[in-house]
Amino acid sequence: MSENIYDVIIIGGSYGGLSAAMQLGRARRKVLIIDEGKRRNRFASHSHGFITQDGADPAAIAAKAREQVTRYSTVEWLAGRAETAQRRENSDAESFSFEVTVGTDKFISRRLVLALGVRDILPGISGLSERWGKSVFHCPYCHGYELNQGEIGVVAGSELSLHHALMLPDWGPTTLLVNGAFEPNSDQVAALAARGVTIDTTPVEAIRGHADVQLGDGRILPFAGLFALAPFEIATSIPQQLGLDMEHGPLGSTIKTDAMKATSAPGIFACGDAARPMASVALAVGDGSLAGVNAHRSLMFGPGLLR
Repeated sequence: MSENIYDVIIIGGSYGGLSAAMQLGRARRKVLIIDEGKRRNRFASHSHGFITQDGADPAAIAAKAREQVTRYSTVEWLAGRAETAQRRENSDAESFSFEVTVGTDKFISRRLVLALGVRDILPGISGLSERWGKSVFHCPYCHGYELNQGEIGVVAGSELSLHHALMLPDWGPTTLLVNGAFEPNSDQVAALAARGVTIDTTPVEAIRGHADVQLGDGRILPFAGLFALAPFEIATSIPQQLGLDMEHGPLGSTIKTDAMKATSAPGIFACGDAARPMASVALAVGDGSLAGVNAHRSLMFGPGLLR
């Protein structure tokens, strides 16, 4: 048997993929983790909302997880980008396997766990991308508390930003910077007023300093932090290559899974940000654990048991 045949290949070695690998390693299954090294939250210096790790450096959480997971003798780590993945029909009773390519190398597995990377599509406002994860955020639950009830700005990208603006007053006085993204109707204006939200319709020209918004009329509004709802996309075509069903949300598409983290294709499981629209380290770890356990059950009893 080739050295390149595994029980499970996990594509993506961030929080979800590592959590899945731990369950499979503890089940003494042969596992390969393929990781490109582009965690979605690599721009943030602190992670919040994950018990025992609140306030920790997200890179340190990932590094410690990798060190613990790769202690299991059946778990291997490969740094690289998984470029293709395909299902192969076999002649034996197993009936199928999966082939994953990394550069010119091919790896075979009986099951796949997709913990794929997600790419945020940031607004094209000067100074925003440099502050992403530092003073411009997407998740109030992850970053709102640390603003210490200071002034908060919401940079609108679409009408969906209304949801952000209505939430954020629980964390501090909030201004909705409409920036031409939409025009609030009378009901929306009333809802914002009821939450104490200030509306500013002047175009945003740039973000300076920590989180100072320079407006088109020359004003500069200082904020403790800014929030922006950024659309996202899965950073690979592997779900399409495998013909997986997707769920299409207002900010982007995710891989459709059932409660067991099984996808629409037998033998393939998915977890992390590519498999749910709401993103957090805690949710990725929980989903990864489910995906790992159920990939193992699938190996023991067959994929039909889980469907």
